[in-house]
Amino acid sequence: MNHFRKITTKQLVFSSVAVALAMVTSMIKLFQMPMGGSVTLLSMLFLTLVGYWYGPYAGMVAAVSYGFLQFAIEPVFYSLPQMLTDYPLAFGALGLSGFFCKQKHGLIKGYIVAVLGRYFFTFLSGIIFFASYAPETMAAPVYSLVYNGSYLGAEAVITLMILALPPVAHGLEQIKRLALEG
Repeated sequence: MNHFRKITTKQLVFSSVAVALAMVTSMIKLFQMPMGGSVTLLSMLFLTLVGYWYGPYAGMVAAVSYGFLQFAIEPVFYSLPQMLTDYPLAFGALGLSGFFCKQKHGLIKGYIVAVLGRYFFTFLSGIIFFASYAPETMAAPVYSLVYNGSYLGAEAVITLMILALPPVAHGLEQIKRLALEG
């Protein structure tokens, strides 16, 4: 049994463009948190699109690749486990959107699950590697939930509001048809 899926040239091109758009929009920061994390101009959306177009395998491959690129451009490195949690695992979770690629409202559902997946890994990183930054009056898990939830939640709400606009939804459906045809 073949456990590797073949990625076509077209899938590679569309995925590469999505990763490139995610990189560019990740540099447009609407708000920067003091110790890492930011609200960007829809950068997570572009990564979830790969999963939405091609399923979880392609989505996770693209998102993990993006995680390594993000580490190369803006590295925060304290230890190998922290780096793996914050970059390939957290960003790779955005590929979870692929599990909803064939469902009605799959992009919205997939985006929410993908962001929650990323939130899980940033939360985990926060309590394992960054607990010492929590204020004395706040437990580390609560601090991690609030800190990471603030920027991820803000970007998710902004993105979901934009995705709810009929012209945007229609345009993204057109792009999905282009990505899948042939």
